[in-house]
Parts: sequence; structure tokens; C-alpha cells
Amino acid sequence: MNIEHLNVNGMELAVVSSDEIVIIDTQSALDLAMTVKYETNVANIVIDKNIICEDFFILSTGIAGEILQKFINYHVKVAVYGDYSHYTSKPLKDFIYEANHGKDFFFVATRDEAIQKLTETQ
Repeated sequence: MNIEHLNVNGMELAVVSSDEIVIIDTQSALDLAMTVKYETNVANIVIDKNIICEDFFILSTGIAGEILQKFINYHVKVAVYGDYSHYTSKPLKDFIYEANHGKDFFFVATRDEAIQKLTETQ
């Protein structure tokens, strides 16, 4: 796992990427957030979608809701970047839409968009 520490317009961010799936359940997501906070002292995290298990995107598993709730409880803001075009689930599309209109969790296409989204909510 790679954690890159950035300062963008005075805002501290961490960008997390990996060649392996890192987030497989609520505990692994919380472990990631706490590792980032410990190593960088940052609570604004950009995450590559490829490090999240596919079960996250199947809303009936409940993983997505649990992870978002943990991040909100621990005051962690997250922007996940990647390709969502192959998902056909209306509930997932609605979930992404609602998340993108909030202030704590976002789904965007590119790393640059993710960084921008987090710096906009400062």
C-alpha cells in the first residue's frame, strides 16, 4: 500500500493506492483510515477504487453503509476515484449521487477530481 501525503492549497491530503485490495470490510476500512491518520496526521483521504472489494458496490451487503458511517464517526473525509460506468444498479447509482451531494464522501472518475472535491469541501 502506498500513502502519498499532499498539500493542496493549504489543505493536507493523503492519496492511497495499492496493487492489492485493501478494503474488504468495515474493520479494514477503519484500519486504513487510522493508518493514514497515524502516518500523515491527515483525515482527508483520496482512495483508488481498485483497492476496494467489489462487495462494497453491492449495496445489499451493507458494507458501503457501514464504512461510510465509520468514516463519518471518525471525521474522515474520503473521495474514491475510478470507473463506475459498468455498474447498472439503480440503488448504487442513487447512493453515489447522494454521496456526491454531501460533504464527507465522494465518488469521482479521476485522482485529480478526487483531490479537487476534497479541497472544495474545506
